[in-house]
Amino acid sequence: MRRRDFVLGALGAGLASSGALDTLVGNDRAAKAASARGAIPYGAAVRTDLLDPELDYKAAIIDHCQLVVGEGGLKWIDLRPGQDQFVFDQPDRLMDFADRNGMQMRGHTLAWYGAMPDWTKTIASSAEAERELVHHITTVVGHYQGRIPSWDVVNEAIAERPEKGSVIRDSIWQERLGKRYIEIALRTAADIDPSAQLVVNDYNIENPTAQCRDRRTALLNLLRDLKDRDVPLHAVGIQGHLPGDMEIDREGLSAFVEEVKKMQLDVLVTELDVIDDKLPAREYDRDQIVAARARDFLGAICEAARPSAILTWGITDRYTWVPMWFKREDGKPNRPLPLDAECRPKALMKVIDKFTRAAE
Repeated sequence: MRRRDFVLGALGAGLASSGALDTLVGNDRAAKAASARGAIPYGAAVRTDLLDPELDYKAAIIDHCQLVVGEGGLKWIDLRPGQDQFVFDQPDRLMDFADRNGMQMRGHTLAWYGAMPDWTKTIASSAEAERELVHHITTVVGHYQGRIPSWDVVNEAIAERPEKGSVIRDSIWQERLGKRYIEIALRTAADIDPSAQLVVNDYNIENPTAQCRDRRTALLNLLRDLKDRDVPLHAVGIQGHLPGDMEIDREGLSAFVEEVKKMQLDVLVTELDVIDDKLPAREYDRDQIVAARARDFLGAICEAARPSAILTWGITDRYTWVPMWFKREDGKPNRPLPLDAECRPKALMKVIDKFTRAAE
């Protein structure tokens, strides 16, 4: 039975790779607790242009995933090459793929500081910025109304190093609208598709560093402020681009998730991978460390709450953003994802299975 058929079967029944890692994850209480509460949907970021020409890549997505999210396609730079243009060809193709294969598609992303087309630099006033942001979200969410069940409405809003007076990351939206842009984006998305799960998505909150602690605090303060003012918000996305050479702050991450749940917000893992540029060269050793890091990360989250989804940012090491920024000095290929470059499951896939599968 294919992995995705098992999980979909478990979900339908109301139950809400390699064996090398059995000793590493077999007794993990958090994994057992998560699975006992029901199957957690697993998904991956997809490069839509590769689905037709690379059949093994396409088969890997079909075999393993219940969710897909486009690596691109719904970012401003792809959707809005011109101020008066909306180009939906990439996300429409991914939506069609998801529909044909019994999957759901997540929306990423509606308001972000990155991947902005050059024409947005001409936005000169707060009125123009609000008009463009509302127009964009109205058009895009409206295009997929009732079909995309979960949106990363605001992506990476917290400053890289939050300090007093500069907690929100700089962007065209922050420059023209201030922190208010976050509320505008969430309220607009809620107005257009009241059934959609609205998510604030961010990263770098899981390690035992002052920077991660500051970012957790800043993100919690933002969430509380939004909830106190009845701004529509349903979930927090924890990206999980994990430095392989750094321990997970299990206590701090679990405490963060507990505070999120107290606000009646769901938690999703949205972009999991493990950055392995500083890990040993031997593939077996490296894969074990990658898997252990993900186990600790997912365990810390699941000890506090069952995530409503777990997604990796890509599925095969053949296609990953990691070497763009974290290329290994020894020249060996990076191995941050659940499947290797030949689409064979690695130790990381075993960990993900432990956390996502319902009790058999």
